[in-house]
Amino acid sequence: MDYQFRRIEKDWQQFWAENQTFKADNTSSKPKYYVLDMFPYPSGAGLHVGHPLGYIASDIFARYKRLKGFNVLHPMGYDSFGLPAEQYAIQTGQHPAITTEANISRYREQLDNMGFSYDWSREVRTSDPSYYKWTQWIFMQLFNSWYNQDSDKAENIQTLISKFEQNGNEGVSAVCDDDVPSFTAEEWRNFSEEDKQATLLKYRLTYLRESTVNWCPALGTVLANDEVKDGFSERGGYPVEQKKMMQWSMRITAYADRLLKGLDTIDWPEPLKEMQRNWIGKSVGALVEFTVDGIMYTREDEDDFAHLKPAVIEVFTTRVDTIFGVSFLVIAPEHDLVPVLTTAAQKEEIENYIAQTKKKSELDRMADAKVVSGAFTGSYAVNPLNGEKIPIWIADYVLAGYGTGAVMGVPSGDQRDYLFAKQFDLPIIQILDSQKDLENQADATKEGKYINSGLINGTNYPEAIATLNSLLENSGFGKPKVNYRMRDAIFGRQRYWGEPVPVYFNGDMPCLIDEEELPLVLPEVDKYLPTESGEPPLGRAEDWRYQGAYPYELSTMPGWAGSSWYWYRYMDANNEHAFADEKAIAYWKDVDLYIGGSEHATGHLLYSRFWNKFLKDLGLVKEEEPFKKLINQGMIQGRSNFVYRVIDEEGKATNKLVSAGLRNQYKVLAMHVDVNIVENDVLDIDALKKFRPEFESAEFILENGKYICGVEVEKMSKSKFNVVNPDDLIERYGADTLRMYEMFLGPLEQSKPWNTNGIEGVFKFLRKFWKLFHDDEFNFNVSDEEPTKAELKSLHKIIKKVEEDIERFSFNTSVSSFMICVNELTDLKCNKRAIVQDLVVVLAPYAPHITEELWSLLGNAPGTISYAQYPKFNPDYMVENEFSYPISVNGKMRMNLNIPLSLEAAEVEKLVLSNTDFRKYLEGKQPKKVIFVKGKIVNVVI
Repeated sequence: MDYQFRRIEKDWQQFWAENQTFKADNTSSKPKYYVLDMFPYPSGAGLHVGHPLGYIASDIFARYKRLKGFNVLHPMGYDSFGLPAEQYAIQTGQHPAITTEANISRYREQLDNMGFSYDWSREVRTSDPSYYKWTQWIFMQLFNSWYNQDSDKAENIQTLISKFEQNGNEGVSAVCDDDVPSFTAEEWRNFSEEDKQATLLKYRLTYLRESTVNWCPALGTVLANDEVKDGFSERGGYPVEQKKMMQWSMRITAYADRLLKGLDTIDWPEPLKEMQRNWIGKSVGALVEFTVDGIMYTREDEDDFAHLKPAVIEVFTTRVDTIFGVSFLVIAPEHDLVPVLTTAAQKEEIENYIAQTKKKSELDRMADAKVVSGAFTGSYAVNPLNGEKIPIWIADYVLAGYGTGAVMGVPSGDQRDYLFAKQFDLPIIQILDSQKDLENQADATKEGKYINSGLINGTNYPEAIATLNSLLENSGFGKPKVNYRMRDAIFGRQRYWGEPVPVYFNGDMPCLIDEEELPLVLPEVDKYLPTESGEPPLGRAEDWRYQGAYPYELSTMPGWAGSSWYWYRYMDANNEHAFADEKAIAYWKDVDLYIGGSEHATGHLLYSRFWNKFLKDLGLVKEEEPFKKLINQGMIQGRSNFVYRVIDEEGKATNKLVSAGLRNQYKVLAMHVDVNIVENDVLDIDALKKFRPEFESAEFILENGKYICGVEVEKMSKSKFNVVNPDDLIERYGADTLRMYEMFLGPLEQSKPWNTNGIEGVFKFLRKFWKLFHDDEFNFNVSDEEPTKAELKSLHKIIKKVEEDIERFSFNTSVSSFMICVNELTDLKCNKRAIVQDLVVVLAPYAPHITEELWSLLGNAPGTISYAQYPKFNPDYMVENEFSYPISVNGKMRMNLNIPLSLEAAEVEKLVLSNTDFRKYLEGKQPKKVIFVKGKIVNVVI
């Protein structure tokens, strides 16, 4: 029978599920290959045709690797904690777990319908307590660790305590908070237990401290920088403000240098690696102390006058050579010293400025370079090298969390400082004789000799840097320093639907629960909103206290927590005693191929590398980097269609719709129309009337009897009515057609518009492929005859081409090559087992359902094609020892005939005239002569 794709695909999907065809073995003798997709958040909308692009590519590669003899791990799961389910819970009262379960069921149905070769026995869900038990466990290991700069790795906190007991913190080289005081061993021993724990918190790799965060009152939660756009939440568009809160943080900065160096060892797209390098932002410079003139202060925890000391502002600079050009200091509006520095006369102005700053996200503040703003505190600092007083300002372009939260203003060498100085009429001091055009702009040159610069006058840049670094360090006013733009990662959200933090509080001090009590499960609450007193939703849980006495942490973990280690859980997904067995980790090691979007460059991909390095430090995993090779698939964009509503002379919309080609004759309003009621840009008018009832009686101005829609390439979204549901295409054409068409659209890494119009060609190809195995009545018909050289050449061309294409992830070019091959074999009327069976194996990664069916019809055991051997390319068959001659009669080409190139004219003439198929063109006449051009033509004259 003809190609019955619906039955074939359902049968084989059921077979794979029942037989666990793609289940991977943790103890195989085969070489391993781990193929992973970035697992999805299961949204209520399900998948549109743009989502499976990367999944199809990874599945082709996974299936190909099995054919090449690898033991392939290709799992799938769900990043199932997320804000959308919680927002839906707030609106409806339905528990997020119920919404998430329904969404996962929908995703699973769609994924199954596409024929992916996932090992579903290893499915994970980040919201499952059996999974987040181990997310909580990793958090506890981080809490119990510190970063030893001497050994350049994380160590158990007990090793730090031992150092304190022996020598205090003298000689301890650790990544820690900046405000750690020095103490001796004796002082440590005399600390109260609370003081000891407070001190240790300044060293732990996860810790609690006051941080400036993006607070969204409408969502009732803190948002990451990448969740805020132009001062509003990306989801919902709600206002976001800057706010100081006690927050859990992860000391990712401890790993900054290793994160940078590791980028040189992995095969990732260079633009993505550069994004991480810029995010980490390594800078080599100096830390300089500016004493505030006439102000003494004491820290909040020191309440006696004995601790009074001059206020000091620390500035990190990469251009210490410009210190004599400093004409002002700028500190962040959130800087701790702002209240101390603000004079009574400037208080109102400072407070108003701070209020305005809170309305901006940090990204907005960094990006808004054109708008110059600031406020003078009323205080002055003293330049440590020339003693000159310089005014101290606050401005929103300085961030409290980056560097020291203070910058020195050098207008002659920095354009932003230049604009600030011009705006507020501050001095612009030339510091190099080579600086030009300072009347109009800054000049950041390092060339020339220094002027107006005290002891470095007449020196060049390298000499000045060496002199000043030495002087600052010897005088105690500064020191050389390496700084990083990246800051510690905030690790808490004031929401319900996330992993509970396994911490309770004894007074103000955070304490871990016992490991035996994991998982700490989310409690039930009556609402998913913050409490009336402003606590997170977990504050609504009744009697939710540790051992009935101590309050739990009420924040939950951020969205990136569960995705920062999930690839290890796939290695041993059902282990109840460890996040993964050490033997499974030793076997699978790392992910060989990871496919996902570049939008995760400075989020998931950075945090995953951080957690992986930490787990390696503890000896729990083997590899420094989690993902050997990463491919960012491009976006499939929507192809929107438009109808055009005529606007009358008064500017009112009429009930007339004009076809696209005629719209220039009218004033029109373009309106999106559902692409699913448009075919080849021709509108189904009856369907439109059902879609938009207001057009039931509309007048349609047509072109040649058709309404032609306008076209525009846009992001695929429901609001633009350009979402194409893969379920509809699978129902109409089959999953194999969809898989091959998505690959056919263009290179994997490039973005491209979706156009359903072209899918028909791929469907026809698969029908033509099916026909190779069947006669005209669609009876299965495969010959055991020996193949011809032309047939072998066609087969081995495709064997070589597909192998090369898959290895370099050029899937689109393989699809067109398959079409050429099938056309050649059809022309050769080839149905020979020796040819078509190998072709089935070569096509199997792309079109697994049709090839499974044909493999079985060829007499092979069902399901064994997945572990067959990829055909071996034989270059001998590519040698041109035969030519397909066009055979003409009186100059008119009638057929092609494969003839060995070694034959001469007489032999060719005999072969052609004796061919049964050719003789019918002679019409019983005797040839007058035969014209033969070797390797070109044969023309018979009658």
